[in-house]
Amino acid sequence: MHFTDVRLNQLLRVHLDGIPLDLASKLLPWKTWSHFSLLSHIHLHASSQQKYANQTTSTKKLNMGEAGLKHLTEHLKTAINKLHWAPSGTEWGEYYSNTNYSGSSFTHKKRLIRLITSQEKPQIVWDLGANTGEFSQLAAEKASLVLAFDSDAAAVEKHYRNNRLPNVLPLLLDLTNPSPALGWQNQERNNLNERGPADMILALALVHHLAISNNLPLKLIAEFFSRNCHTLIIEFVPKTDSQVQKLLATRPDIFPEYNQATFEAIFSTVFSIEGTYLIQESERTLYFMRARS
Repeated sequence: MHFTDVRLNQLLRVHLDGIPLDLASKLLPWKTWSHFSLLSHIHLHASSQQKYANQTTSTKKLNMGEAGLKHLTEHLKTAINKLHWAPSGTEWGEYYSNTNYSGSSFTHKKRLIRLITSQEKPQIVWDLGANTGEFSQLAAEKASLVLAFDSDAAAVEKHYRNNRLPNVLPLLLDLTNPSPALGWQNQERNNLNERGPADMILALALVHHLAISNNLPLKLIAEFFSRNCHTLIIEFVPKTDSQVQKLLATRPDIFPEYNQATFEAIFSTVFSIEGTYLIQESERTLYFMRARS
């Protein structure tokens, strides 16, 4: 990820015990051969594995000893701590710098989130589309644990670096292709649905991305939320909003059901709408909903 491409983290979905050394060696650029730590721990180690892979030996097993093992571990730790990915060049890494919110509307939205979370006091919150965690931090004031999911690696990295709260965990997750059940009999790692439901989900400035960018019907979006939370704070962004206009600028508008009345009607089938708040100086509406039993 440091030397090649941050998207290589997705290899860990397939290789649960870590990326194979020979594959890592092939993916790294030539300049890493002059990097002593990577040369010794990856390139030479991979070559050694390949050289002796098919050989049998009668020599006794080498014993590194406790001191040697500690030295090796410290050397690996030092090498890893020197690697830093600079989060830049992704679509949403600078989202809050480019948003169409005014100062007062952003403040109003934060006040609403704080009000609802203070009233509900959820234990576990999922913030879906958390970006750099502005609202995850607010929810964490009242929640025991906030899992802050986003599909943008730069946004998640910035959140992780800036986060100082022990009850907030920024995680990289593509909601349209979430982590599946993995491992032996698909039981070593649970899929996303098996890890819920959360007490509360935050879905702020998210639905238009799911519905328009990813062609997901509102009915399926509502069903997903209803299966995975007891309460929901969700924001509806109309087509007249500049951010939605950007999504529609390069494609035909084939989304007749994407309107506020239909949104409310569909979500009302699985949630009771308990609060509706027009965000000041914007066309956006915030809803507080409770899942129907």
